[in-house]
Amino acid sequence: MRVELVTRKGCHLCEEALDLLRRGGVDVTVRDVDADAELFRLYDFRVPVVLLDGAVIAEGRIDSSMLNKLS
Repeated sequence: MRVELVTRKGCHLCEEALDLLRRGGVDVTVRDVDADAELFRLYDFRVPVVLLDGAVIAEGRIDSSMLNKLS
């Protein structure tokens, strides 16, 4: 299971999502939407975006119910 969080610098929702994932014990890889042309094309105004094995499972304001999708 590969969990990625697509973020952007200065995004408070992104910081909250990362904190939630880490507190939930999720091993997450952080990807910067502004550093990758394809991520930017797909997710520019949708960050934060949580990907599970490449599929979107949550975006925008992310709450703890999303953690259930990772179990």
